[in-house]
Amino acid sequence: MTRQHHLRGVLLASIACILWGISGVAASTLFINNAHITPLWLTQIRMISAGIIMLAWGQLAGTKPLAIWHQRHDTFQVICYGLLGLIPVQLCYFEAVKFGNAPIATIIQFLGPFIISAYYFLFKHTKPHRAEAIGMLMAFVGTLLIVTHGHLNSLAISPVVLFWGGLSAVGVATNTLIPRPLLPKYGALTVTGWGLLIAGIFLMFLKPAWTIKLSLTPTEWLLIAVIILLGTVAPFFMFARSLNDILPTTASLLDAFEPLAATVFSVTFLNVQLTGFDLFGGVLIILAVMALSINVRKMMAYLHRQTD
Repeated sequence: MTRQHHLRGVLLASIACILWGISGVAASTLFINNAHITPLWLTQIRMISAGIIMLAWGQLAGTKPLAIWHQRHDTFQVICYGLLGLIPVQLCYFEAVKFGNAPIATIIQFLGPFIISAYYFLFKHTKPHRAEAIGMLMAFVGTLLIVTHGHLNSLAISPVVLFWGGLSAVGVATNTLIPRPLLPKYGALTVTGWGLLIAGIFLMFLKPAWTIKLSLTPTEWLLIAVIILLGTVAPFFMFARSLNDILPTTASLLDAFEPLAATVFSVTFLNVQLTGFDLFGGVLIILAVMALSINVRKMMAYLHRQTD
């Protein structure tokens, strides 16, 4: 791997994570400016549109996206990915953004890797390494500072934000674990495209998007396009492409750009006010995830041995 390829991978992964952070800010802007736009409506539009674009792209690229439906087990797995992975990681995240703000929602969601570690500790009996243990302690302290602002007898953020943000963090874990066996066989475009489309169609049964009467301005349509194209299609492709040039450990470290981007753009354009507790807690969580990422390579090696 040349230095040029490594730099390309770092840039792709960094830009992808920044775009994910920007999509949260765009969603927050929509919720603030138009009370009729709900997380459910926006998630449906995002998932169905992005899913169709990815599958069409995959078809043109010759990845044969329909092949995944020929294997019953793979079909079941991609359905689980859409319902149990993508819905919580996207719908629950938007709910947390609506009731709170993009920086806090993104930081809470950033706890997802620790849920993965807890899963392997409880069900695979893998003991956490020292870096993971330290990271978990830092993440706990960081979350405690954000939630209580140092006052342990009261909550500084709404319980509903904590509820939706916690579910989105669980979604990060399921969104990572469920599609893992499918990606080498079918590619990111096919797996993600079908997952998004399945999830979007399922959400339509809860409340179809067309039943919500909305009057959208050109600016709001532009923000929706940003969420679909720049906040979903582009970063998914860029992050997957970056893994050809950099290690998963490096890519995981660059995930820190997502909460940083959400914070910077929210403070700059939405005048979101964050306290010192929020900022310090967020930094602790980001550093904690970085500490956890040091051992990602060992965890991936373990997973590979378990699936052989």
